Amino acid sequence: MSLDPGDLRPRSLADEAWLAGNVRRVLGILADGGYEGRVVGGAVRNALLGTPVKDVDIATTALPADVIRLAEAAGLGAVPTGVAHGTVTIIADRQPIEVTTLRRDVETFGRQARVSFTKDWREDAERRDFTINALYCDANGAVHDPLGGYGDLLARRVRFIGEARERIREDYLRILRFFRFTAEYASGEPDSDGLAAAIEMAPGMVQLSAERVRAELLRLLKAPRAVEIARVMAEAGFFEALIGTAGDVQALARLAAIEAALGREPDALLRLAALAGVGAGASPSALAERLRLSNAEADRLHQVALPSQALVPSADEKTARAFIYRLGAEAFRDGVLLAWSRSDAAPDCERWRGRFTLPERWTAPALPVRGADLLSRGLAQGPAVGLILRAFEDWWVSEDFPKDEYLLARTLSNIVKASR
Repeated sequence: MSLDPGDLRPRSLADEAWLAGNVRRVLGILADGGYEGRVVGGAVRNALLGTPVKDVDIATTALPADVIRLAEAAGLGAVPTGVAHGTVTIIADRQPIEVTTLRRDVETFGRQARVSFTKDWREDAERRDFTINALYCDANGAVHDPLGGYGDLLARRVRFIGEARERIREDYLRILRFFRFTAEYASGEPDSDGLAAAIEMAPGMVQLSAERVRAELLRLLKAPRAVEIARVMAEAGFFEALIGTAGDVQALARLAAIEAALGREPDALLRLAALAGVGAGASPSALAERLRLSNAEADRLHQVALPSQALVPSADEKTARAFIYRLGAEAFRDGVLLAWSRSDAAPDCERWRGRFTLPERWTAPALPVRGADLLSRGLAQGPAVGLILRAFEDWWVSEDFPKDEYLLARTLSNIVKASR
């Protein structure tokens, strides 16, 4: 973090690049119309932490209809993406910026809420989840902190706004967000009040959609302190309901250490596989169904679940090359990492590293025979061509991809003769 613990007031964000240009332009349009606007949430939090700012959201005292009117008058696009909840997306030079009217929740039910609009900035802040997400920044770069979020950033603490149980009852996904934000931004143990509330309210997560759980869980598993927080969650019994197992935190920890030793970025899906026990008895299909994983994600889990001696360094490289040819380099690397994480080998083991880097030293060649080659030998088109090609390919792979043209031609002739 780029925070000075001696600073009691947030620094100005006036010189931040993300605040210039379109963001300041939208804030200026609102101000010219007689309304106040401030950037809110993640952009302000990340800027104060010195981490990259991605999306920028603006809160305003203007009603949605006024936001649309002012944007269109200034020649900007305005899309009513969530007018019932006060949100309009302004398009400025192809940059989407969500602008939401200050609001207070009248009634909440999961992701949805019945809201009323307000001009009170504190009321708007009090409906948010964590204090570090209730920081605002005006067009001049001044940071407004109605609920002590900056102090929590300094302390590296993730704390619910108000009464934790009430915030969770408004949306049970906030339990996972509490753990994810703690893994991303906090140090030390999770906030005790927040943890106690999360454990008590955990049964309410059953009402969450699988898609929301999947997205939050994958983000959590990529966070800097994912292993530490996963251990807390496992001890509290969260994973049984989320992924269908108690959670193999040891395998997750070993995988994270191996990724670090290899200089790789955290791989959320592979970490999920390690945690859930995919490849060690857990069903990839059950996990994919439980979390509504995409087809590509489900296919990847099924591949890492395939048992194969080719993945371990004690097997000869011929077997490993056959695996790479059949299933691809990515599946091979995934399988090696998962097998490595469940072995007793150190994260910097040279033998395992050598097996993992095999695709960097060897590229699967193309099959040297095509259907046209068989047709040129007088074979008629039909199923026989495919059968011969498959038989030749099986031989070629089993012989470790020979290149000798005479051997290839003779073997192909023998297979053709045997098929007649």
